[in-house]
Amino acid sequence: MVESKGGADGSDRDASGGARPERPGGALVLIGGHEDKEGEREILREVVSRAAGRPVVVATLASEVAGELWDEYERVFRALGAGDVRHLDIVQRDQAREARWLEILDGAGCVFFTGGDQLKITSKLGGSRLADAICAVYRRGGTIAGTSAGASVMSETMLVGGAGEESAKVRGAVRMAPGLGLVRDILVDQHFAQRGRLGRLLGAVAHNPRLLGVGIDEDTAAVIEPDRRLRALGTGAVYVVDGRKLSHTNIGEEEGDRVLSLFDVRLHVLSAGDSFDLETGRPMSGQPR
Repeated sequence: MVESKGGADGSDRDASGGARPERPGGALVLIGGHEDKEGEREILREVVSRAAGRPVVVATLASEVAGELWDEYERVFRALGAGDVRHLDIVQRDQAREARWLEILDGAGCVFFTGGDQLKITSKLGGSRLADAICAVYRRGGTIAGTSAGASVMSETMLVGGAGEESAKVRGAVRMAPGLGLVRDILVDQHFAQRGRLGRLLGAVAHNPRLLGVGIDEDTAAVIEPDRRLRALGTGAVYVVDGRKLSHTNIGEEEGDRVLSLFDVRLHVLSAGDSFDLETGRPMSGQPR
């Protein structure tokens, strides 16, 4: 998903390989899974609103039950006012070269990735023309949204596994892989409080403290605006693990069954309306002062 002259997040590369950020025109809506589909549907309403009357493309690449998910999301999005809802459902990687799938993205205001297995998304899309076309939707001002695995896949490096509901260990705490690269410098985990995943997100951050860990509860979204401001939306919390001032970790030790040590890690917990500046590392309250 990275072109030869720039990254999927719109950044160019200098001679040393470092990124020169160029902000995309669109937004990302990262959903922690199990978003409300029958009540107020606040998060999915936000997705439709951001499409601004343009087509909403539902990408079911991650799922083994693509047809069922398509039926469900088509119904919900149309009920929320989306007049043109399209289905992106490639089964094999070679389909990503077919013109008919590229045409589905013509004029799209939003691409929405359903849940499932994030490796199914990257293995089908990574480095393809279809991936470039999705990036183009984002760069020109469209919204890319995803729930559960569809949220994890957005980042440059994605979490694909690891033990939850226990303290992270020095070895084998997490498994990571390259993501779609739509947002840089973060790692995303979902179903966060519901599956007790703080330990595994801490383990992921310990591997590279340059990356901010973003944990998202169910029925909750982290909305990332073009100015790199992250805002919490929904009924749960968004957790930001900042290890950039980490002073000590034992992640490099050989005792694989030893519990992970991390000193001077900061944890921010955002509720609906709160925001976090990904550039400055500062949280901001959404409550009136």
